[in-house]
Parts: sequence; C-alpha cells; structure tokens
Amino acid sequence: MFYVIDRYGAVPQSAYAGLNYGTEGNDHDELEAALKGIVDAVVNKNSGTVTTAWHKGFTGYLDAYLGAEPTSFTYEGKQYSPRSFADKFLGINVKDYVQLTSFTHHPFGSWFAVEVPDNWTWGTSYNVPLEDMMATIDYALANGFTIAWATDVSEKGFSLNNGVAVWPAKKWSDMSAEEKNAVFTGPHEEAVVTQASRQAAFDNYETQDDHGMQIVGKVKYQSGASYYIVKNSWGPRKNAYREGYIYASEAFVRAKTISIMLHKDGLPKATKKAAGL
Repeated sequence: MFYVIDRYGAVPQSAYAGLNYGTEGNDHDELEAALKGIVDAVVNKNSGTVTTAWHKGFTGYLDAYLGAEPTSFTYEGKQYSPRSFADKFLGINVKDYVQLTSFTHHPFGSWFAVEVPDNWTWGTSYNVPLEDMMATIDYALANGFTIAWATDVSEKGFSLNNGVAVWPAKKWSDMSAEEKNAVFTGPHEEAVVTQASRQAAFDNYETQDDHGMQIVGKVKYQSGASYYIVKNSWGPRKNAYREGYIYASEAFVRAKTISIMLHKDGLPKATKKAAGL
C-alpha cells in the first residue's frame, strides 16, 4: 500500500469506488481470470517477442471493471489530485514506517525481502530474533501504536466464526472432534513456538502469507493467557466475541507472523538504533 501511495498518491472511496458494473462488491474471480488470460496469452506466444499493444489492452480491461483512475476530484469541499490528497489530506510520510520480520535464513540485523508471492514489490524487512519481534509488538501497543500484521489464516486454529486464532499444543490431526471444538471456547494448552519451529514451518511451506490485518491491542484472560486484539479487513463479520475483530493468542502470533509494519517511533530504542532509524 505504501509503495502505491509513495508513487501514485491516494483517493477516497467516494472518488473511486472501483465498481463499474452495477454490483455492490467486486467480482475479483472474474477480473483475475480475465487478466491472467491476457498475460498468459502474451507470455506463451510462439513468436518469441511481444508487441506494445498488450499493456494498453490490459489497462483497458482494468478500466472496464474498475473505472479509469481519477486525475482530480472534490472531497469535503476541496479539490485534490491523488498526489495532493495523499500529501495534504492524509499526511502520511511513508518513510516513517518500517517492516520487521524474524527468520534465520538471513542474518539477524540485516534487511531482506521476505520471499513470499504477496511481496511483489520486493519490499525489505529488518530481521530480528523472534523475542525481539514480539517485544516490539508489545512495546508499540503500550505506547499507542498499532501494527500492520502479515500472517497465515489458512491454519485450522484460525476461526473467523469463533473469533479466535490459536496454536494448540496437540496436532490438529490427532484431535477428536470434541477437542477441536473445545480449543475455541477458552484458553487451552498451546504449542511452544521457538525460532527453529517457526523457521521450519516457513521453509516447508506450512506457513503461507495470505492475509493482512491490524493488531490494535492486547488483553489478558482470567486464567492469565494473553491475546492480541486484531482488526480484520473482511468487514463487520460477526463472530462469537466481537464484530470485525478476532483474538489471536501469543503462540499463534509467534508461529504465524510473516512480518509486521509500524511507525518507526513505535520501535524500542535499541531496535530503532540497530536498524539505523
């Protein structure tokens, strides 16, 4: 998102709803299939070269579904361009934000592009030990900062309907139906997540980068177990606890965090200094 804001600016939804075919929501399946068809046809042609026309055709297809991007618009009585709206109305300095991650296939203290498909811009993250990453999350929350969270929601322990994300000590395949249901009813024994175990899950593709959410707080259950309050980006869907939010256990966050992004002032002083910020 910040890559786009930095290069192209931003617009409010009222100026660019992206709905150009009479529905209340986007038909991403149809759009993606059509765009992939265009690209596949171009790259798989037999002549060995491509023309300059394909890009205009690709852009035209996007415009047909989403509408042409606005060059100027009025918002709250003032005229903006995408660039001026980002700079003057939003006032976001993208250089004030930093990404952190924690993996051992790159040295700690280095910057690297996490090797996941969603990182198509090859944006870099600062690599820290797992305990430092978790300490950064807690420090930021305690000092009034929220955290953008890239994570894996394909796990059985992530339940939108139950409003929780947990990482049970017992393997899901070894649980009875009763045990599977029980893990969502309150704190249960969770796995001990180490630097090595989270790395192994990343290396064997068990951990995938498939969703982004926002960590906005932390709560403690009566038993003493702590959970992070996470704002989901799937709209106001109701669950067993709170509409639009889930509660993620510490074990789940330790195991399934791909990377985090936050304002640099939300970093602990030692981490901020080490990262050269």
